[in-house]
Amino acid sequence: MMIKPKISGRQPAVVELGPGTYHWCACGQSAGQPFCDGSHQGTDFEPLAFELAEKKRVALCLCKHTTKPPHCDGTHNSLE
Repeated sequence: MMIKPKISGRQPAVVELGPGTYHWCACGQSAGQPFCDGSHQGTDFEPLAFELAEKKRVALCLCKHTTKPPHCDGTHNSLE
């Protein structure tokens, strides 16, 4: 049985990030959405590391059901 992530929001987090490595929260439990704060400990979830080479504005998924993690693909519009 696959455990589903907690939906932490029904719109993406649109943020401007500088170059570097980030860890997107995949479980939905993090208090620091959309980034991991370690709340997944003891679950089957792991954060997703992603890198940006330059400063960029990105739309990060908060519903945790995107097919293109960590980026929003609009899936939140079809969730019940």
